[in-house]
Amino acid sequence: MPQPPFHLAFPVDDLSKARAFYRDLLGCAEGRSSPEWVDFNFYGHQIVAHLAPGESGHRDTSAVDGDNVPVRHFGVILPMADWHALAAKLKAAGTRFVIEPHVRFKGQVGEQATMFFLDPCGNALEFKAFDDLSQVFAK
Repeated sequence: MPQPPFHLAFPVDDLSKARAFYRDLLGCAEGRSSPEWVDFNFYGHQIVAHLAPGESGHRDTSAVDGDNVPVRHFGVILPMADWHALAAKLKAAGTRFVIEPHVRFKGQVGEQATMFFLDPCGNALEFKAFDDLSQVFAK
């Protein structure tokens, strides 16, 4: 059975900045919208940016393999080649990374490529890739 797409609603403080980031930089097709929200096709999943000034942005971090990971974040697991291509695209666009693209848990269970960055409203995103997808939930 194919995986059903997930739905995630998140706060932004400026819809035009959200559109420029999710649609124009990340390439997420825009769906329905109103003056208060906009839908995006986030790698086959529905995310909705809701205008809510003061609620966007990450605030706390948690230690993971030597990095201070933003606690509130979302993202997607990409094929490794796509992850590398996105990292290069983001670097070329001048993206400031919260955590630079690198391999986490190297040589251990759950080894993964990861990178963290903020959207222009301060929301943290993590993009991951695994050479072996069986490691996604491995203990």
